[in-house]
Amino acid sequence: MKLKGIVTVIRVPFLILALILGILGACVAWYESRRFGSPFHMGYALLATFGLMVAHAAVNVFNDYFDSRSGLDFKTRRTPFSGGSGAVPGGLLTLQQVLWLGIACFVLIIPIGVFFTLEKGWMLLPLLALATLLIVLYTPFILKMGYPEWSPGLGLGILPVMGAYFVHTGEYTLTAFVASMPSYFLVHNLLLLNEFPDVEADITVNRRTLPIVIGKKRAAVVFSLFVLLVYFWIAGAVMLGLMPPFALLALLTLPIGLQVIRGSFRYDKTEIFLPVMGKNVLLVQLTQALLALGYILGGIFAS
Repeated sequence: MKLKGIVTVIRVPFLILALILGILGACVAWYESRRFGSPFHMGYALLATFGLMVAHAAVNVFNDYFDSRSGLDFKTRRTPFSGGSGAVPGGLLTLQQVLWLGIACFVLIIPIGVFFTLEKGWMLLPLLALATLLIVLYTPFILKMGYPEWSPGLGLGILPVMGAYFVHTGEYTLTAFVASMPSYFLVHNLLLLNEFPDVEADITVNRRTLPIVIGKKRAAVVFSLFVLLVYFWIAGAVMLGLMPPFALLALLTLPIGLQVIRGSFRYDKTEIFLPVMGKNVLLVQLTQALLALGYILGGIFAS
């Protein structure tokens, strides 16, 4: 198994998302520990974030396995943001090696889940079980349901933030859920926009993504609404006292958001649309990073 193949199929640059999600969940827990005296453990934050990154790697690997097995990765027009890693079509790894790598990633996160369940309580199990189902079922089943974009939003948005929070407090709270929702909107949109170039290839393997089901133009409208929801949600949460005022720092990405909204309707121009996909990745990562910074500053200046 070649190291280059492993790095390629895991899609290391994509793991930045999991890193930010782990940091965001930890920042929410730390903020509340400063304000209310709830528990916070730096070692738990590091371990949970590592577990999230391995889980995200497992998602990427299994996605490549199923897409290569179905033949999709041999048909898709690959971009830096969509179309799979190309590890199997490029001969870097065999299909069997990709499967075993995915299983290895999955096995690696089991002891982490067991540890936190024993330390913080069985209420973590439903979250872990749901996350496992999303990892395993996403490519072979959920992508054929007609509206699969909710799954990444949940599995790579809400659940990681809630889980990263739970490992400190041993409970799920409304404030943690509120903090996780911008991640849901952003990751939902990350997958949605990346599906546009794959529509023709996805149809051949019976996928039913939103751009296929309702068309690219309407899917761009949905994408735009979700971008705006991010900012309305954060502003509303701050007004209701469910986020610290410093969370408004995340609104600094609004100009990028508006650029991506305009660009989402240029799906018919590849030379224009590819940079838009890149800006969307920046939007997803930077907005959540600024939100995490808002919680850090909120904790520093907490009374």
